[in-house]
Amino acid sequence: MFPLRDENPTLHASIATFALIGLNAAAWIFLQGLGSEPALSVSVCRLGAIPGALLGTAPPGTAVSLGPHLSCAIGGENWLTVLTSMFLHGGWFHIVGNLWFLSVFGDNVEDSMGPVRFALFYLLCGIAATLTHVFANPDSAVPVVGASGAIGGVMGAYAVLFPRAPVHMLVVLGFFFTRVVVPAYLMLGYWFLLQLIGGIPALQGMGGGVAFWAHVGGFVAGVALVPLFRVPARVEAHRRHAAAWRVQG
Repeated sequence: MFPLRDENPTLHASIATFALIGLNAAAWIFLQGLGSEPALSVSVCRLGAIPGALLGTAPPGTAVSLGPHLSCAIGGENWLTVLTSMFLHGGWFHIVGNLWFLSVFGDNVEDSMGPVRFALFYLLCGIAATLTHVFANPDSAVPVVGASGAIGGVMGAYAVLFPRAPVHMLVVLGFFFTRVVVPAYLMLGYWFLLQLIGGIPALQGMGGGVAFWAHVGGFVAGVALVPLFRVPARVEAHRRHAAAWRVQG
């Protein structure tokens, strides 16, 4: 299932959401060369978060394979990569999918917090997501990159703030495509369950190419942090605006 849009209008301009989308796009263009080599591999090696390097289980110089003909030697401990990694991506599908999810769910969460609080909330969720991945894969020498952990936090906040907001979903079953409308809590709960199930192999030392525990950590952080970052007056104003919009619609 893939979210197409929600029926949840915003009351204020989504300044931080679009700024974050812009920062991720800028990193993809100027640091990662739109996914071309060697810019992609160099950026992932230097700015991605590597659990083994951060925890000292993978010595500097350890070779990391990024594909059949690509590899790099990791550096030493650099905790700044916990932050930089959330603005990098591994391919076009990765960045387009992440930024689409952010555009669908970020504007409403920002509406409930204000741009400055939302930006801080986003960064904290991203850091929590990366650290969850690091400690779930302490021996890994593979860099982790992507905004999906931080966006998972946004989705967790959305589930708390707007659980019954209608979300239009694209459902793909083989060659069959259809669209359904479900309440946000159902779509987001299903997504979270998939991340939990997908993360089980990583705990058994059989992790794949998706950082499921980063997604889980980000979502849980979003649920936990939203009471501290939401502004009650903004939440109430947003809900009144949404209710009036649905009546007019």
